Amino acid sequence: MKRDDITNKIIGAAIEVHKILGPGLLESIYEEALCHELKLRNINYKKQISVDIVYKDCVIKGQRLDLLVEKNVVVELKSIQQLPDVAIAQTLSYLKATGLKRALLINFGKKKLTDGIKRISL
Repeated sequence: MKRDDITNKIIGAAIEVHKILGPGLLESIYEEALCHELKLRNINYKKQISVDIVYKDCVIKGQRLDLLVEKNVVVELKSIQQLPDVAIAQTLSYLKATGLKRALLINFGKKKLTDGIKRISL
């Protein structure tokens, strides 16, 4: 599966979830529904993955990825009306910490989900 294929499949799954559930639910509900949709589509994922941050040779724990799909794509989920700028910075920090190159920031809080999807890459 190519990286573009992966992100397109994730976006397709997220659109299906949003089409059925609509906006306005808790982020955790969308996470569970998206995981179920990914499973139905035979897309491998892990959820709530711990990521260590290194600061001056000190390993700091506490960061968590919402989803890691096909060991290649970080997926950060939100369910708010307007994304704060810090959400993009947070997702970029996940990419740096994992050494991965591609992420999706998906905001289920938007009326039209395609308005809430941001592709982020290093």
